[in-house]
Amino acid sequence: MLCLSTTILLASTFLLVNAGLPAVTVTTCEPWTVHRLSCEIGVISVETALYGRADTVTCSEGKSEQELQNTQCSLAGAVDVVKRRCDGKRVCELNSAAFVSDPCKDTFMYLQTNYTCLLITHQIICEHSLAHLQCAEKQVISVFSADYGRHDKNTCSYGRPNSQIQNTGCSSPTSKVAESCDGKNSCTIRAGNSVFGDPCVGTYKYLEVAYDCKYAASSQGESV
Repeated sequence: MLCLSTTILLASTFLLVNAGLPAVTVTTCEPWTVHRLSCEIGVISVETALYGRADTVTCSEGKSEQELQNTQCSLAGAVDVVKRRCDGKRVCELNSAAFVSDPCKDTFMYLQTNYTCLLITHQIICEHSLAHLQCAEKQVISVFSADYGRHDKNTCSYGRPNSQIQNTGCSSPTSKVAESCDGKNSCTIRAGNSVFGDPCVGTYKYLEVAYDCKYAASSQGESV
């Protein structure tokens, strides 16, 4: 039985959310290698994610009735997996290896993610550098997401040996940036193992931060 090795269906609804940016749905059918989310403007904010099957129509081409009949099949916690991987990033890719179990035996599954693009500040800071988060006067920092690790071979790679940029599955979401910077007008934090620990020994890492600036009654500036 012939099946497409990877099928990606993109559907955008023109629903006004988050300063007019559209909500987006991405569906990737099995057997799949890459599920890709991206924002041309702003950063990804995952709303829902389904790994399993919710109807008999989606990703049904060439499939038997038996493979499509279980429409109440989904992996619990799938949205948390996608959010940890993608929230706060401009581009995010993942594959089936991100999910540790098969929620529906003998059922042809798909991953479907709904997300929006938030108009907030996005920064990438290479290891051993300082992140400077800054808001306008009378505004304070509100961190949306922060991750210390490596997700591709290109970012923060100049002059680094190949052995230090090969591990692109190194991810360590962290609350330390929010703990240090939330509620302040400005904040400086070091991108380094001494602050965030070492999620992948031997890999040259970077800190990826997404934050918003909100109005507050008073503002303050502090470095950490």
